[in-house]
Amino acid sequence: MYIRIMTPLKDEDVKKLKAGDHVLLSGIIYSARDAAHKRMQEALRKGQDLPINLKDQVIYYAGPCPARPGEIAGPYGPTTSGRMDKYAPEFIKLGLKGMIGKGERNSDVIEAMIADNAVYFAAIGGIGAYIAALIKSQEVVAYEELGAEALIKLEVEDFPLIVAIDSSGNNLYTTEPEKYTGRYSLLEDKADMGDD
Repeated sequence: MYIRIMTPLKDEDVKKLKAGDHVLLSGIIYSARDAAHKRMQEALRKGQDLPINLKDQVIYYAGPCPARPGEIAGPYGPTTSGRMDKYAPEFIKLGLKGMIGKGERNSDVIEAMIADNAVYFAAIGGIGAYIAALIKSQEVVAYEELGAEALIKLEVEDFPLIVAIDSSGNNLYTTEPEKYTGRYSLLEDKADMGDD
């Protein structure tokens, strides 16, 4: 069963989400990868305003493929979130409520999520073309010269996601592998077959 939520994310919505929940997300989100994150952090260091107000927003760690004629967006699959870990805690403190990507997050990001009530969603890999069909509009907001790594505003409808790490720090990347530890050990298989 999916939980439907809208952006901007409300504190109470984030608190209700638990690791393992399946979500359909609709509304405005922003796409940004390493280069855009670096530019935003540099702006903060210089005392400049960011191109967007991060409060209650969601950033999707992704870079689009070019759209075919007549289409709004090309395939739009997630990228590895760990590359944004050095930027995420600062952005969470500025009010960022949600992040979408793939792969684990480091302890600094998780601690920031717990302290400031944020959530990390895992996007489903391999369905970039399907995700593109859920994008109702896209607009480059800043750093156009970065191409696919620009900061892009997206309107999405029913974007399927899994809560990978919730605002209490419950983490599927920790809990799920533990369930299978030792189940498929080569030593166990050898013992079962007998070693004459």
